[in-house]
Amino acid sequence: MKKHLFVLLACLFVVMIGFGITLPVLAFYVERLALAAGASRQSIVLHVTLLTGVYALMQLVFAPLWGRWSDRIGRRPLILIGIAGYVVAQVMFGLSRSLWLLYAARIVGGILSSATLPVSAAYVVDMTTKEERSRGMAWLGTAVSLGVVVGPALGGLLSRRDWHFNWSTGHFRVDSFSVPFFAAAFLGLLTLLAALRWLPESMPNTSAQNTNADKDLSEKTKVEWRTLLKTLSPLLALTLAGQFALTIFEGTFALFAQKKFSFGPAEVGYVFVVCGLVMTIFQAGAVSFLAGKISELVQIGAGFALMGTGIALLATARTKLLVFAFVALLSFGMAFIAPNLSALVSKRGGERQAGASLGIQNAANSLGQSVGPLLGGVLFIWQINAPYLLSGVLLIALALSIAWKVVVKRGAGESTS
Repeated sequence: MKKHLFVLLACLFVVMIGFGITLPVLAFYVERLALAAGASRQSIVLHVTLLTGVYALMQLVFAPLWGRWSDRIGRRPLILIGIAGYVVAQVMFGLSRSLWLLYAARIVGGILSSATLPVSAAYVVDMTTKEERSRGMAWLGTAVSLGVVVGPALGGLLSRRDWHFNWSTGHFRVDSFSVPFFAAAFLGLLTLLAALRWLPESMPNTSAQNTNADKDLSEKTKVEWRTLLKTLSPLLALTLAGQFALTIFEGTFALFAQKKFSFGPAEVGYVFVVCGLVMTIFQAGAVSFLAGKISELVQIGAGFALMGTGIALLATARTKLLVFAFVALLSFGMAFIAPNLSALVSKRGGERQAGASLGIQNAANSLGQSVGPLLGGVLFIWQINAPYLLSGVLLIALALSIAWKVVVKRGAGESTS
């Protein structure tokens, strides 16, 4: 692996540790603030899902812009902005003593940190050949997943309810629930310093390209966006569906596990550890090994089938052991989906517009992330198993449609040969 690519993945790994730290504690933190404000139990579910959704909504709006700007001014400045925005958002979260401050933190974090993943993916495109692209995206996914392995475990340990300290002034408060968010901010700050020191620009002669391109950019931009959207629309639909189902799971799981199995923050953290660990192992192993041997579309179809089966079976779980098993199955499926979709998007969009293409894909991710938790929360209030049954059926149907397309395409190829 190239040294500079390794630095990027190491930075992304540490940022995702910080992201993962908050997963086990977010629902419980929101619950405490909402109850203190006199909210009902049902409205707590909506607040948890809205806080997840508003973050994704900001990413939906801003990720394509960050991607486009990275094609013009370079990857490094925007990666630094993304990491810095993430740090600010985590500090705001840790200091919040009201729901409106949590929403403000999520909006700020969504706007600024939405630069990190699409621009990092574009950095990988810059540093790899087309033949290496799927493997490079798999390594990027591995860095993300490995961070999500370590993060929830650390978050579960840091969200100790027996740490009794409390300091408050005005709209801000620091107590035991603040610790995971401050730890995430500290890790993000270390990452920012490391990126400033060791992460170079991946696009050569960025300023010169910028000077020459700016003159006619305004005339070409609208056409390029329309062309990209038309070219990428099937892949964007698959991206949207995968993220929709994944965030239905992520946005409601803490509530589901608390109500059905009496899970606390630590147990929820262990489940997310299993989720990230499975994705890490198979993205680093199976997906990298299969790159170039089995087409990306076949791997994506298999991923949808595995993920859909796992998430649907989660609704039938009766024991904690089965919960871990079914989460591992859906994570195994997701390991095949994410890197292969990113590789296909970067190839179809073209290297010259890699940032814009991956920014649009991140917008599709964000749309799924904003709609999924909201719908999941409404379905959860109606019937606790409904979110998982709906998303499972959707993914299995997509897997069958991809299988049909592959069979038809192969049949057409054989008939013309």
